[in-house]
Amino acid sequence: MPQENKKRGRRMGKRKYDDEVDVAADESSKRRKSTDGEQQEADFLPLPPLDESLDQAYPPVEKAFFGMLDEEEQEYFKRADEMLELNSFGTPEERDLFLSNVYKEAQGKELKIVHSQSCSRLMERLIQLSTSAQLKQLFQAFNGNFIHLVSHRFASHCCEALFLRAAPVATDELLSPSTNQNGSSPDEIYVSMENLFLHTLSELEGSVGFLMTDAYASHVLRVLLVVLAGEPLDQDSTKSLLQSRKKEGVSVQGIGREQPQVKSRSVPKSFSQGLEKLIAQSVAGLDTDKLRALATHPNANPTLQLLLKLELTHFGKQRGKDEASIVRKLLPDDPITADNASGIFINSMIYDAVGSHLVEQIVRHAPAKMFKSLNKEYFKEKLASLARNEIASYVVCRVLERAGKDDLFEAHEALIPTIPSLLERNRTLVIRTLIERCVIRDVDTQAIAVQIDSAFRGPSDFDIKKLLKFGNAHNTNSDSREMPHDSVQGSAEESADPISRPSDPNKVHFNLLAQAMLLVPGSLSGLILDSIVALDVPLLVQMAKDPIATRTLQASLTTKNASIIARRKLVQRFYSHIGNMSVDPSASHVVDCIWEGTHGLAFIRERIAEELAENEASLRESSHGRAVWKNWKMDIYKRKRSEWIRQSKIKASNDGFQSFAELELNKQENGAGKTPLQLAREKHVAKKAAKEGGRPANMRASGANAEQPAAATASS
Repeated sequence: MPQENKKRGRRMGKRKYDDEVDVAADESSKRRKSTDGEQQEADFLPLPPLDESLDQAYPPVEKAFFGMLDEEEQEYFKRADEMLELNSFGTPEERDLFLSNVYKEAQGKELKIVHSQSCSRLMERLIQLSTSAQLKQLFQAFNGNFIHLVSHRFASHCCEALFLRAAPVATDELLSPSTNQNGSSPDEIYVSMENLFLHTLSELEGSVGFLMTDAYASHVLRVLLVVLAGEPLDQDSTKSLLQSRKKEGVSVQGIGREQPQVKSRSVPKSFSQGLEKLIAQSVAGLDTDKLRALATHPNANPTLQLLLKLELTHFGKQRGKDEASIVRKLLPDDPITADNASGIFINSMIYDAVGSHLVEQIVRHAPAKMFKSLNKEYFKEKLASLARNEIASYVVCRVLERAGKDDLFEAHEALIPTIPSLLERNRTLVIRTLIERCVIRDVDTQAIAVQIDSAFRGPSDFDIKKLLKFGNAHNTNSDSREMPHDSVQGSAEESADPISRPSDPNKVHFNLLAQAMLLVPGSLSGLILDSIVALDVPLLVQMAKDPIATRTLQASLTTKNASIIARRKLVQRFYSHIGNMSVDPSASHVVDCIWEGTHGLAFIRERIAEELAENEASLRESSHGRAVWKNWKMDIYKRKRSEWIRQSKIKASNDGFQSFAELELNKQENGAGKTPLQLAREKHVAKKAAKEGGRPANMRASGANAEQPAAATASS
């Protein structure tokens, strides 16, 4: 039976809203009391609750009803959805014919399909495979109803897919308009994708305020803003603002390879004009207080972030001086101090789990004068205390990223004494950002290494297990904010074998800190390398099999800051465990990294290949083992060992390398085996003699005497 439509959220009634405000106030006070007792909490000023006038300013759009599909139609579209999801067509022509038939069946029923919970997925898949003409057909079918579609639970996802898929078409038509226009039928009126987007934009005019705060329409509005601005559609930083983490991924098998995302797009001038108009409408009629109230709204905040970013990057930072700009309305005081209204607003937002994201965007993109004022009057004095807070620490990272060399050095001096406290509170992101920026700005990192060493100093030496949260019980509580989308670079085959998302964010962050330290020459990388090499063999093998700690081990093998002696010692610890590691989902990537880790150690590389050959049967039975076998080129090693040795010599950059086979041959020929040093000397003399043989006679005579000591030395 159809359920009764019920209102949600604050609109359910004034009495319930008052109760929710009281509960939120109690929780807020409890949350402040339960913190670590840091000094910055005394400066925390909570924002006032959103008043009812904000909701009344953006009344909800009346829901439209377009009818329902009958049972036979639903069954047909469900089967079509299953076929498109599998994408098991013999040829592209068969799939195109199938799509054409589905479009014929869906003609006149598009609005019913996108509002259906079961069939809206079909529309998303159709959009991903549609031609430009079919996309324009959908635009025209949705025409006049976009305001209802973007605010619907299921139809809004179809609108997002339509805008994202149509954006590259608008770029193609801009670059080659004559080709697209001539391709149309003579009986049809040509309509460009640019005009369809502009018509959609005009349809949404007057409702931007509602779109910003609606749970479903706010996502569509962000997609439309990115399309109009010509921003990349597939970057992680853009995706985090466009869609929720809970968004269902509706896709077609193989579609990613057939239709790659466009990373840079040219857009018509009318798109820039439409974007400017959309930004102006978003804050029109809002004073400073109401705009600040949107900063803590869970739906409006990401949209406000994107609006502020596009305004200052797309139209220039000079736009920040305009009194009607978003950043100027949020922070009207000049200069910004801790005592005026703008400083109080920043102080309240920086501790808010939602509002702090907007402060990050302000720090990233604000005009230089405004950022310097903020840094001087607010951040510089409180940087150490802000870094200890689990929410404000993210803003501290953005401040460090934008600070110049002098300001970064002052921040470095302020944060150095707090590093043990930051590590105890799991604020590794601040330390990692500080290390990365110090390397870029050429600030000495010796003091950071000393503090990290003292924080994890064991009875005799540095305790790497404690740093990596490996082998010991450790805290698994995550921060109250979303964990950053940090990616750890693994081996080349990792995309084919994804490892499940780790359940311990703190362990991930500490390993990321160790990997950042390995990239810095000197004390930081030496601290990690020396302690890893000193670990016992069983513990090293266990670390290689750990899904998180294995990344640090891989980085230790491939970092350029590891000396050849350190890499040799580390690789030799894995002798007799290579076969077991090669069939493990995590440790197999370590074996792959050993290939690069034996650069300059070709003799050890062949020793590892011998062990892989001994375990050929077990490796071929495992998918991970087969990947290792392929990466080490073991088929060439078994069939054409001389070719494998030649390639290994070149890639290992070791001309003095002597393989096992060459050593055995020398023993048979000479009776007593020559040392590698003797063989290298003979090889050097032979090369020099060949070079002298090509010189003129007068030069050859003078060089003959110089060859005698070398020849005598070689014979001895």
